[in-house]
Amino acid sequence: MKANLIVGSGTALAHWRQSERLANLPSIELAHLLPHGSRAVIVAPHPDDEVLGSGGLLQMANALGRSIVLISVTDGTASHPGSSLWPTHDLAHQRASESEQALARLGLALPRLQWVRGGFADSQVQAREAALGTFIQQFLRPGDVVFSTWREDGHCDHDAVGRASALAAKNVGAAVHELPIWTWHWAHDDDPRVPWHRARRINLSEQQVARKRDAAQAFTSQLSADPSTGAPAVLSPLALERLLQPFELVFVQDRERP
Repeated sequence: MKANLIVGSGTALAHWRQSERLANLPSIELAHLLPHGSRAVIVAPHPDDEVLGSGGLLQMANALGRSIVLISVTDGTASHPGSSLWPTHDLAHQRASESEQALARLGLALPRLQWVRGGFADSQVQAREAALGTFIQQFLRPGDVVFSTWREDGHCDHDAVGRASALAAKNVGAAVHELPIWTWHWAHDDDPRVPWHRARRINLSEQQVARKRDAAQAFTSQLSADPSTGAPAVLSPLALERLLQPFELVFVQDRERP
């Protein structure tokens, strides 16, 4: 069984901010990854991943006039196990509402945004990975550009979503690129587990970072401790700040893999 990489406080923010590797990574324009006429398909394992991993990318895609499809794979209800403050039914409604608010803060709305809810069980995606691939594939077209979580991000749902998205994209002739989210927690800038050769920076403006930061504040259930269980916030201040850097990282498609 794969070791749990998401433990403790994780890699210090200063490590990433002072990293020469990150500073020297090649940058890429979103318009290059998302050419005219293509749709951006964001596949998010949980409500909030679409903003934390690609809130800047979403703003850019919208500004480019690209159609956006957001596939929310799960409802995120495994984030507060045993909680009386957030029972499952209430949490499902809350997390959907938080994502809706966050997307609005990014300036995204219908009809440019098509939002699909997957209904897969949170933390159990791997058990239905084949079904997920089929589910994703039905919403894809040739020429789409898929942005999923990285298949080795360190969370079982994120990894399964990455694998399923890659296979679905291959089956329809779509491109697929991967976004790290929990990688910032467990990795370091000389980590051989990270495919740095595929890493590209999508640089964000101050305004885009500010809007992403504002959008992230909509995820109130994830930003506060749970007094009913004594559990700390799912997204600690450090975890959030690691995801609010003035760029987003994308692992561009490896043509040798599906």
